[in-house]
Amino acid sequence: MNKITYKNLTSDTWPDFERLFGEKGACGGCWCMHWRLRNKDYKNLKGVGNKRAMKKLVKEGNQIGLIMYVDDVPAGWCSVAPREDFIRMETSRILKPVDDKPVWSIVCFFIHKGYRRKGFSVKLLTEVTGYCKKRGAEIVEGYPVEPKQGEMPPAFAWTGIAAAFRKAGFSEVARRSDTRPVMRYFL
Repeated sequence: MNKITYKNLTSDTWPDFERLFGEKGACGGCWCMHWRLRNKDYKNLKGVGNKRAMKKLVKEGNQIGLIMYVDDVPAGWCSVAPREDFIRMETSRILKPVDDKPVWSIVCFFIHKGYRRKGFSVKLLTEVTGYCKKRGAEIVEGYPVEPKQGEMPPAFAWTGIAAAFRKAGFSEVARRSDTRPVMRYFL
């Protein structure tokens, strides 16, 4: 049986985040900055610039997300913070706010390839909801994909898979696209 632990991304855990994301920053130099920057800024910073931007947010003590460890090895990541921290969501017609209630948003998952398809996403989601509750959140919202047919390549599942959200107790509250439900967990 694996020992699973979780840590907030801080300056102390930054080396583990780097180890998990690898040289390329998880998916094409993202470094989990996609939702935190306007499209133009994100593209201009892609790669090393995004890494620097993320490291700066961490050093400033911003809420960023959780690292999941399996047997003390960084194996998974979930980005979660109050929705207003993700400025790119302001212009999304598919992910526009459902209502005016304050939510914490789960915008990104990264599970190391050696740990995929083993249920770790559900475990990470469950931990994240508890983490948000401790910080005063009343609603946690996610924006997973729901593949139309069969499986989806991991590179396209970086916001999570709807089935994992359902298993973790989330409910669909809106759908403005066939493949993108808005799901909530009420604390």
